[in-house]
Amino acid sequence: MVETKRTQPLARDAMAYVLAGGRGSRLKELTDRRAKPAVYFGGKTRIIDFALSNALNSGIRRLGVATQYKAHSLIRHLQRGWNFLRPERNESFDILPASQRVSETQWYEGTADAVYQNIDIIESYGPEFMVILAGDHIYKMDYELMLRQHVDANADVTVGCLEVPRVEATGFGVMHVDKKDNIIAFVEKPADPPGIPDKPDFALASMGIYVFRTKFLMELLRQDAADPNSSRDFGKDIIPAIVKGGKAVAHRFAKSCVRSTQEALPYWRDVGTVDAYWEANIDLTDITPELDLYDSDWPIWTYAELKPPAKFVHDEDGRRGEAISSLVSGDCIISGASLRRSLIFTGARINSYSKLEEVVMLPDCTVGRNSRLSRVVLDHGVRIPEGLVVGEDPELDAKRFRVSEKGICLITQPMIDRLEA
Repeated sequence: MVETKRTQPLARDAMAYVLAGGRGSRLKELTDRRAKPAVYFGGKTRIIDFALSNALNSGIRRLGVATQYKAHSLIRHLQRGWNFLRPERNESFDILPASQRVSETQWYEGTADAVYQNIDIIESYGPEFMVILAGDHIYKMDYELMLRQHVDANADVTVGCLEVPRVEATGFGVMHVDKKDNIIAFVEKPADPPGIPDKPDFALASMGIYVFRTKFLMELLRQDAADPNSSRDFGKDIIPAIVKGGKAVAHRFAKSCVRSTQEALPYWRDVGTVDAYWEANIDLTDITPELDLYDSDWPIWTYAELKPPAKFVHDEDGRRGEAISSLVSGDCIISGASLRRSLIFTGARINSYSKLEEVVMLPDCTVGRNSRLSRVVLDHGVRIPEGLVVGEDPELDAKRFRVSEKGICLITQPMIDRLEA
């Protein structure tokens, strides 16, 4: 049967399902109390806000989020910031913890199982398409364009892909494609990644974004759940099975990446290590950053707290409240301190004679007088004592704090408490 050309957006008939259960262990202490998708990013938002905002801005009005590990911070954020979708407008927003809906003993066993355990909820909404998303990456993307390719190609699955230099693709799941971007093989972390026909020095790496027709996906998930040898994972089981027995198509991120006039290249980041997290946040302080958070045509929705404006006080030599090439959020008081190339979240109190350079400061931190911090990430609520110096003596820093491969210091309140004990 030939499908007639639609006039209304496909996103109207789609549900976005965000997989947000990851432990994020490479972020070390930043994920001791929160899942990776709940980690703060960019001064106001959390990582998961990007996938959810992409869905909303694309026109998708049915959203579901599957949570698992250390989910309280994430669930609280979602309840506060994403509760504006209304059932009476055929909109929905579901938070779906691993609640033993299928078995009374099991958590989500894998990414596919995280969808399978909620089949009844999904089917009750009757979406024609499912857009499966990872909840832990920073990017802007119009999923409508990916949905359109999926329908036009009559694909069983469409996989969102990044063009990555072949030498850097060994850590990804890589799509081996033909000249029409049909996926011939799916290779997990290959030693010698297959190149793209039109760009042989590049490989197509999976973004963890998949589009299916809902009916087809549900049948596949039920079959997978009945297979005792399956690991219940999209990348390991579901996608390879379709590549072998169906039609799998690659969707190149560059085709649907949303860019303002300020953004030269497609932007996608996995901020899954302390170094990558620090770099992506500090990059936002550039005059023209690679990621434009000021693009009002594609806003990043989040929980917007009611806070007073940022305040800068004192104007004496050596005691001047100032911020140069920095982002400073609401309810911050910079009292006679100097900031350079730093990103400061809500509620900071930075006291006189302190100097901060290349610091990422999560909400509600306090910095005592005469402190000097350089190339540092401060976790939520850290209180830096007066006169503390970090970033000038690598050996001393390594004894007191978490120091990354590239020399970034991650500081949490328990680390400070041990110093003062």
